[in-house]
Formats: sequence, structure tokens, C-alpha cells
Amino acid sequence: MTKLTLSNAPASPARDPVLPPARKPGVVHLALAMGGFAIGTTEFATMSLLPYMAKDLGVDAPTAGHVISAYALGVVVGAPLIAVASARIARRPLLIGLMLVFALANGLSALAPSYGWMLLFRFLSGLPHGAYFGIASLVAASVVPQDRRTAAVGRVLLGLTVATIVGVPFANLLGQMVGWRWCFAIVAVLALTTVGLVAAFAPRDRAQAGASPLRELGALARPQVWLTLAIGAVGFGGVFAVYTYLSSTLMQVTGARPAAIPVVLMVFGVGMTLGNLIVPRFADRALMPTAGVALVWSAAMLALYPLAAHSLPLITLDLFGVGLGCALAAVLQTRLMDVAGDAQALAAALNHSAFNTANALGPWLGGMAITAGYGWTSTGWVGCALAVGGLLVWIVSWRASVVDAGTPQPAVEAAG
Repeated sequence: MTKLTLSNAPASPARDPVLPPARKPGVVHLALAMGGFAIGTTEFATMSLLPYMAKDLGVDAPTAGHVISAYALGVVVGAPLIAVASARIARRPLLIGLMLVFALANGLSALAPSYGWMLLFRFLSGLPHGAYFGIASLVAASVVPQDRRTAAVGRVLLGLTVATIVGVPFANLLGQMVGWRWCFAIVAVLALTTVGLVAAFAPRDRAQAGASPLRELGALARPQVWLTLAIGAVGFGGVFAVYTYLSSTLMQVTGARPAAIPVVLMVFGVGMTLGNLIVPRFADRALMPTAGVALVWSAAMLALYPLAAHSLPLITLDLFGVGLGCALAAVLQTRLMDVAGDAQALAAALNHSAFNTANALGPWLGGMAITAGYGWTSTGWVGCALAVGGLLVWIVSWRASVVDAGTPQPAVEAAG
């Protein structure tokens, strides 16, 4: 008798149809990380440039803050739409096209004649963000063994974290010295540099066999995809709740001089970078436990933030710890690869939609706490609550995956 087992478990996705690469994985990852550096610079630097943008565009600081929301909205909208619409396009030319759009939109941001136009250009800048990181992560993972995927994704995200060390502090100083518009112009140049690097070093691939928008949409039918996205959308919101109002907290509560702000931002970036170098190594051995530990760590660091905010050395050290917890992004990216089945592109892109939902949720709740009179440091408690919320979703996801793994699969007897 031959036993046929019918399993409801998602099949492991096939390896991407990539032609034999002529470059080492490290070179491929470096080329992809350059795009992350450009994206990270424009995303995080905008937050630190708000006072200068507000003055130049003739609006107050809270109103100027909507340019951040416009960018985040572009990410949330663009990631799924581009991933689905481009399902039949090979990944290398898709990455090049996304970076060309990103370069154009940032160049236009540098030339924005008014606040209204700036909102539009920042929305357009956000459209390629999620799709780029999602596709770049898949390409990075495709050129390494299965047990090194999270480390590969972490290397792509290193571009974003290095941006917080170099790009953001430099942009802040540039904004103070010669004007914020130059920052967006430089980002456009970085994006064009990425186009050249990806064209030269990314593996030449073919569109996946059987790829279609309908197959990508199949990811939305998987509960674990939604739970993983919710972990990021809620749990990562705490980081943005603190980071968005960090400059004001440093000046109003800590008593730091403006010159100290870039240094603190740099230390935060160092934490993010080390986190993305170290944590993925553990995640490749134990993915979900690593995600849980990262959320607990983030909750603890954010809870300490209100206490540390009254001392420049302490708040700097605490922000280094908050940065370490940001390695959660790479962990969740790999988790989505595991639970998305064949709908890899959409799930990977949606991860960055989730993080930009966090980028909207965290500052909104943090702003409400400040407006309610709880002070600048209340963003730490808001952030801690969001990290705990993400941890609760993680528990639900973990328990559901354990139950699914232990559920007997139906078997059909066939004569043989």
C-alpha cells in the first residue's frame, strides 16, 4: 500500500529563477544596501529637518509634519500595488525602475515651490520604498544558502541603518548650514548611484514561472501573513513614537544644544547597525523566539526612556538600546518569506507597509500624549505600550503556528 499525504501546510517557496551570478553575494548585498541608504536618509532625515522646512514653506512645525505622513502613505499604498502589478517583471529591472522613480521624486522634492507640492512629491517618493526593500530582500536571500537568509536581509537593511549614522546627522548639519533642499538633491544622486550598482552587480534573473497578480494576492489569504504584519505595524510603532519627537525632547527636557542632536542620532544609528549585524545570526537558528526577545527588549528600552531623558549620557545610551531592537525588521522579513508560500513579492513588500503604518501610528499616539499635557517624555510610555502590543500579537502568532504544526494532516490511501 502506498500512502499519499495531503497537507494543508504552506509549501516551501521554490528558489528564484536566477541565472548563475558572476558576483559574490557580498557585492550583491552592497549594491542593494546602497538603495537602502538612500531611502533611509530621506525617510529619517526629513524628521530632523522639519523646523527648517516649516520656516521655508511658510507653515508651522505640526503642519510641516504632514510631509512625513505623506511619505508614509506613499509607502503603504505603493508597496502592495507595485508588488502585485509587477508580478511578471524580473526583479533586477524592477529594482532599477523603482530607484529611477525614487530619484525623480526626491529631485522634485528639492525643487518643491510650495507646501502643497511638497506633500505630493513626498507621497511619490514613498511609493517605491516598500517594493524596493521587499524585492531587494528576496534577491539578497536568493544568492545565499537557506540558513543564512535573515543575515542576508539584515545586510540589505544595513543601508538604512548606516543612513542613521552618516546620512541623517549629515543631512541635519546640511539643513542648518545651507538649507534642507540640498538633502533631497543628494538623496536623488544616491538613488541614481544605486541604479548603476544594481545594473552592474545584481544577478540577472527571469520572471518567476507562473507568476501573476492573482498568485501574489494569495498571500492575503494566509492568517500568519497578517499576524506577522501586525507585529511590525504595532510593535515597531514605539520606535517612531520616540524618534519623531526626539529633537524636541533633547532640547526641551534634556537641555542639549542643537550641536549635540546629530551625535545622539548617530549613536541611535550605531545601535541599529549592530543590531542588524548580530540579531539575524540568532534569527537564522530560532526565528520566532528571536522576534519575541526583540520585542521584550524594545519594550524595556522604551520604558526607560522617560527616566533617561533628563541626562544626555543616559538618553544617548538608552537610544543605543532602542536602536538594537530595530533588528526586528529583518527578522519579520524572513518570517514573511516562510509563511507567504509562492506570494513572496507581495508579502515582502507589505512588511514595509506595516512599518510605515507604525511610522504613522507611533507619532500620532505620541503627539496625542504630548498634546494632552503628559510632556515630551510620555512618548516613551506610548512606545512601551506599542511594543507590548506587538508582543501580544507575537504570542497569538506563535501559538497559532504551534497548533498548526501539531494538527494531524488528512491522509488518503491509494493502492500501489
